[in-house]
Parts: sequence; structure tokens; C-alpha cells
Amino acid sequence: MTIASAPPTVRSRVAHLAAARITPWQEGYLRDRPKDVAALARLRRGAGRDAAELPDLWSLVDTSPLHTNTDALRPLSEPELVRAEDALHAALTLWAFHQQSRGARMHRPHQRERPAGLGAGVRRLMPPDGIDEPVRKRLVRAGAAPDLLTLVQRLRDIVVLLRRADVPLDYGLLAGQFYAWQWPDGPGLVRREWGRSFHTWQHPGPVGEHAATSLTETDTDDKDAS
Repeated sequence: MTIASAPPTVRSRVAHLAAARITPWQEGYLRDRPKDVAALARLRRGAGRDAAELPDLWSLVDTSPLHTNTDALRPLSEPELVRAEDALHAALTLWAFHQQSRGARMHRPHQRERPAGLGAGVRRLMPPDGIDEPVRKRLVRAGAAPDLLTLVQRLRDIVVLLRRADVPLDYGLLAGQFYAWQWPDGPGLVRREWGRSFHTWQHPGPVGEHAATSLTETDTDDKDAS
């Protein structure tokens, strides 16, 4: 008996597209390919800014898969398209900000044994036997953002800490959460996912020096800043 699979949700399409766009850029950046280093610099300038302000990125971020209509992929409504495009823009630009000047992959797919959700990433910044209240409050403050743009702006502060500690995130997963965030009841859903993710991380041992990093220190690691 053949069991028909359910068509992908819009959220899963956004998540898949974000990962598909980031992966080749990330590999090229780590190999110092000029076009990928340049793409990263362009994307990075969009982190925390409205997609409509940055027509320069329209030619860089290919969203054509969101417009694909097949038997398995229904056409998206205008509200779905707007939210999907904004979620993709937010995830790609935030990843570029995270990846800047790092020699390790800052986008890594989530695995059950290696959690890479936002909550798990924040937990990794904390000591194994306690809660770092300033870091926790940053996550709580992000979770209280009234809209997507404010959310990304607040997450930039957390990403600075994650970048300094070489803690990766699954930006496909995050892109899907950005999409969900923009719908009624979406923020509550995403906060629950972050909370669950926070508790999935188990420290393997003593934390590194990143745990003592000042939370107010300004990031200065900009070997390829532009």
C-alpha cells in the first residue's frame, strides 16, 4: 500500500530554503572564495534591518522556490509570501552576522544528540551548574519582541555572544521559527520551542572561557568586516 506523504508546510519550505542558501555560502566562505566572502559582507549589512530597505540583497537572495507551484507545492498567498520572505531575510542576514570572521560553521543542522536550536545555544553560554541571569534575560527580552524586526535586532546581541564562543545555530530551524512568529499565537509557539530547546542542552564538561566573557563587551572580531 502506498502512503501519500503530506505536502510540506510553508514553515518547512522556509526552513529548507534558508538551509539550502546558507550551506554553499558557508562552505565557500570557509574556503575564502571571494564571491562568497563578498556575499557574506552584503548579507551582514542587512542584519536587523527591514528587507525592504535593502534592494541590494534582492539580487543575492533567490526566493524563487517560494513561488514554485506543483502538485506537491501549492501557491502561497500574499501574506504567506511576505512573511516567508521576511523570515528568510532575517535568518540569512543574522547567520552572516554570526559567521563573520569565524573559522567554524556557525550554521549547523540540529540533531537530537547535538541540539542546535536557539534555546540550546543560549544554554551553552551558561555554566553547567547554574543560570547566567543576564544571558537568560536577553533571551526573555528577545522573546517579548513585538515584531520580527525587533526580534532580530534583539537576537543580534545574543548572536554576538554565540559567535564569540563559537556556538552554532540551526538557521534553517530559526528561519522557520521566524516565519511562525509572524502569525497570531506564533510568538507563544516559538517561545515554547525555545524553552524546550533550552532544556535539551546538557553540558559535556567544564565550560570554556566564553562563560566568563563580559556581556557588554563590544565585538571587535572583524578580519573581513566591510
